Amino acid sequence: MSDGVELESLLSRRCACYHDPGYACSRRAAAHRYWRYAGIAGATILQRRRYMQQHFDHIRRVLMWEPRGHYDMYGCVLTPAVTPTADLGVLFMHNEGYSTMCGHGVIALVTALVQTGTIPARGQETTLNLDTPAGLVRATAHLNSQGRVEHVSFLNVDSFLYARDLVLEVPAYGRLSVDVAFGGAFYAILAAAQVGLRVVPEETKRLVDAAEAIKRAVNARLSIKHPGEEDLNFLYGTILSGPPEDPGHHSRNICVFAHVEVDRSPTGTGVSARLAQLHARGELAEGQQIEIESILGAASSFRGRVAKTTHVGSYEAIVPEVSGSAFMSGRHEFIVEKADRLGQGFLLT
Repeated sequence: MSDGVELESLLSRRCACYHDPGYACSRRAAAHRYWRYAGIAGATILQRRRYMQQHFDHIRRVLMWEPRGHYDMYGCVLTPAVTPTADLGVLFMHNEGYSTMCGHGVIALVTALVQTGTIPARGQETTLNLDTPAGLVRATAHLNSQGRVEHVSFLNVDSFLYARDLVLEVPAYGRLSVDVAFGGAFYAILAAAQVGLRVVPEETKRLVDAAEAIKRAVNARLSIKHPGEEDLNFLYGTILSGPPEDPGHHSRNICVFAHVEVDRSPTGTGVSARLAQLHARGELAEGQQIEIESILGAASSFRGRVAKTTHVGSYEAIVPEVSGSAFMSGRHEFIVEKADRLGQGFLLT
């Protein structure tokens, strides 16, 4: 198909919506949509990501933006695998463009594929290897005795602490110290207390403002370069952490990513980056499991552990394992009529 194909025929297709804990089951929440399409060209997933950007970005706008989506909508596109050990490929999309990896997306996607029978369950643990733009991700759906997916765990791409104790002068916030870590994408990480805030829903707007100011300051101060792939050379977001709602959990965080998008989940790649950060600082042992909440608190949490240690170029790194649950919120068929100019997507910022 080409850009000239009418959207009406192109998008008379069905999507499934799943949400992770903390993603309310409504159109106005950041539900996770997946859509299958095999016509995206490229020998690698990064090439397919670029092809999608250049030739099919109208699909992202139609599905992620209003009137079918909203500012914080998130989704993914399935493609055939590109490596011998993968079962399929996946691209992740949001309000601004395309992610390099998405942990809550993996959890929702694998739940959807196994729960709907698209991928047949193979016992109580069904593995699914995914080619993502950041690399191969090995996921496992864990089923109960009734055949329902209770949770999904995944071994993420190699993750590492990139910059430690980076001192910034941030307008309106003063001098701050942040770490920058990679967990499938690069994040600036710091305690919310440094900017005088708590990680609670009622402070979301102020947390977002602080996160964006910090992201700008890091970009002005630090060059981001992944040792293995130029397409990963950008700061994706900011993570501000604080005390958990459940005292048995490790912490609570908010992730602000892409174009000021707020993750309702704890952020799978963000949790991976934090595991790498904590391990590099000597605060987390190999094999030790912790549970991290999202801004929504104890009802929205991911578990994470350092599965093993490794290296990425000159950086000491880890292989993080992250796990969480997702739930179906609907099946939808979207149509764009030829005369509907607004139906091709818009955002109010």
